[in-house]
Amino acid sequence: MLRRTFLGGAAAAAAVPFLPARPALAQGGRASVLRFVPQSDLTIVDPVTTTAYVTRNHALMVFDQLYGLDAQFTPQPQMVEGHTVEDDGRRWIFRLREGLKFHDGEPVRGRDCIASTRRWAQRDSLGQALMARTDALEAPDDRTFVIRLKRPYGLMLETLAKLGPPVLVIMPERLAATDPAQQIPELIGSGPFRFNTKERLVGARVVYDRNPDYRPRDDGPVSWVAGPKRVHFERVEWQVMPDPGTAAAALQNGEVDWWENPISDLVPTLQASPQIATQLASPLGNLGTGVMNHLYPPFDKPAVRRVVLEALSQADFMAAAAGDDPKLWRKDVGLFTPGTAMATDAGLDVLTRPRDLAKAKRDLVAAGYTGERVVLMSTSENPVLSALGEIMHDLLQRLGMNVQYVVSDWGTLVTRRASKAPPDQGGWNIFNTTWTGLDMANPVVEQVLRCGGPKGFFGWPDLPELESLREAWIEAPDQAARKTIAARMQTLAMRDVPYLPTGQYFYRTAFRRDLRDVVDGQFVFWNARRV
Repeated sequence: MLRRTFLGGAAAAAAVPFLPARPALAQGGRASVLRFVPQSDLTIVDPVTTTAYVTRNHALMVFDQLYGLDAQFTPQPQMVEGHTVEDDGRRWIFRLREGLKFHDGEPVRGRDCIASTRRWAQRDSLGQALMARTDALEAPDDRTFVIRLKRPYGLMLETLAKLGPPVLVIMPERLAATDPAQQIPELIGSGPFRFNTKERLVGARVVYDRNPDYRPRDDGPVSWVAGPKRVHFERVEWQVMPDPGTAAAALQNGEVDWWENPISDLVPTLQASPQIATQLASPLGNLGTGVMNHLYPPFDKPAVRRVVLEALSQADFMAAAAGDDPKLWRKDVGLFTPGTAMATDAGLDVLTRPRDLAKAKRDLVAAGYTGERVVLMSTSENPVLSALGEIMHDLLQRLGMNVQYVVSDWGTLVTRRASKAPPDQGGWNIFNTTWTGLDMANPVVEQVLRCGGPKGFFGWPDLPELESLREAWIEAPDQAARKTIAARMQTLAMRDVPYLPTGQYFYRTAFRRDLRDVVDGQFVFWNARRV
C-alpha cells in the first residue's frame, strides 16, 4: 500500500509536540473577528454553477434558504414562515417571513424565490425532478409564492431544503435571470453575512461582514443549517493556507481560530495542545469517487471502466486519505453512505473479491485499451484529494495505462473539469473528488449518479437504465420500494460503472478552545462565539 508522499515536512512536524512559531498575522480586533482556514481558495462564487463545497459554504453565509435541513435530515422553515398544501398535494402555497431584505435594501419577494428556484433547478437533479412535475410557479403577492404540480411530489420540502452543492439559495430576481451556465455578476443575498469584495485577495483571503439587517428566526433549535442564525462576529476572514504545516502553526499560535480540514497526520499534534479542540466534521463521513470522462477513450468503454473498478483497492484509497487507523475509514462501500437508509451490499462482490492486477492488465487490453494517453487531474492544495490522486496515478500506471498526471490548484481543476474538449485539447479523462455522506445518501442527491448524458454530472455518463431507475425511485410509494430500487441501481452500477466508488473516510475539524457553540456537522459561521 502506498503511503502519502505529498506531506513532506508537515508530516514530520506531526511527530513533535508543537510546531514552530511563524510570523504573526494581524491581530487587531480579535474579539470581533473569526479567522478560518478553508479547504481551498474560493475561485467560483456562484453556488449554482459548481458542486465545490467551498462555494457551498460561502453561499450559506451570503444567501439564505427557504428551508434548512437539520441533523435529523428534516427540512425546517427558514425564510419561509409556513406553507399549506391543497388540491390533493398538487398546490403548495408558501408564505415568507416578514422583514426579509437583500443586502441592497430591497425586500425579498415571492418572485425572487421563483426565479432563484428556476435557475437552480436547471443545474440540480432534485430541481429537475421538481420542474418535471411542475405545472406553474406563481407569485400572487410579495410575501407569497405558489408551486402548482401536475401530480403530487413527495420530496417537495427535501428539494427546497437542498443543502448539498449546488445548493438552493435565494437571490434577487435580476441576478437569478443570469444564464445558469454563467456566474452572477454580483453577490447580493439576504443571508447573515455580506461578501466584502474590496478586501478579497485571490489566493490569500476572503472577507465577510456581518449583515446588520439580517433577522434570524425566533424559534427552533440550531441544528445544521436549521434554526436561528445568530451572528456574534462582526467579520469572518477566510485565510487561505494550502500548506498544512503553515495552517497548523497558525492555529496553535492563535493566528487563526478554526481549520476546516487538518490532515490526519497532524491531528495528534493539535489534540496535544490544551488550547485546541477537535471534533468529527460529520457523523456521516465523506465518500470518495473517481470521476471518469465517458465522452472519450478509454473510459467511453464500459469494459475498460469495469477493469479499473475490479482492480482498485478501496483500502488503499481510504488509508491514503485518512491514515492507517481503520476506525477512520471503511472499505467495501457502494453507491450510498453506510448507515443510511439506501445503503446495500447488492453487487459489491466486484469490490470485495481479491485483486489480481496481472489479470487486470490482460483484461484491460481485451476491453479495448490501445495505449491512449489518460489525463488524470489532481490538486496540490487539498491534502485528501492529493492523496487520492497519488493512489489513482499508481493504480493506472500499474494497469499499464499511459498516464499524464496533471496537478493544479483546485480552482483550476474545477474549471477544467467543465470542459468537453478532447483530453489532448484541454479536456481530461479522470479525477478524484469526495462528497459528504449527506450528498451520497440516495439516488436523487447523488450528483455523480446523474447519468443523463449532457444533463449528467461532469464526465457526462449516458446510462438510460440507471436514469430510469432514479426516476422510479422518486415515484416509489414507500421506503421499502425505494430500498429495492436502490439495490437494483447499485447492482447495475457495478456493471456499467458511472464512476469509481473509493470508500468512506472520516476526518476531524480543529478550532481554538475559546471558540464555543460551533455548529456540529456543518461549516457555518453563525452561533459560534468567543469566550
